Amino acid sequence: MKIVLNSLDEAKKFGIKLGENLIVGDILCLNGNLGAGKTTLTKFIGLGLGVEEYITSPTFALINQYKGKIPVYHFDVYRLENVDELFDLGFDEYFYGSGVCIIEWADRIDKMIPKERIVIDIENGNNPNERILLLSGDEKRLEELMKGMDLD
Repeated sequence: MKIVLNSLDEAKKFGIKLGENLIVGDILCLNGNLGAGKTTLTKFIGLGLGVEEYITSPTFALINQYKGKIPVYHFDVYRLENVDELFDLGFDEYFYGSGVCIIEWADRIDKMIPKERIVIDIENGNNPNERILLLSGDEKRLEELMKGMDLD
């Protein structure tokens, strides 16, 4: 599924709606070049999930946890040098925990993530604020999410 966002306002609206429709156990995998908007989209999703804290990229910590209507586990594996670092954090427990996982640079650990996930590949568009989102993954869950978001 392809979604074109033409502005930061559209990205915010999309992210908030997505966050409002996520449920415990959802795993979002965000991929894209540096500066594509992975952390920005995560911030907007967090708003939809009721996160009041300022969401920052956990590039050096690998994971940040936020309180919202359900917990948000925000991973950034860009600087991951060794998968043992993830195992030391008990990262797989987050996948089956009581919250939502959002993983930036998820393609770097693809084989370690459960197949029941939503993948959002973010591409730059034709203007500085345009983003093209390519959504894939768990087809049933993706369909449920899109119905709940009513993007028309």
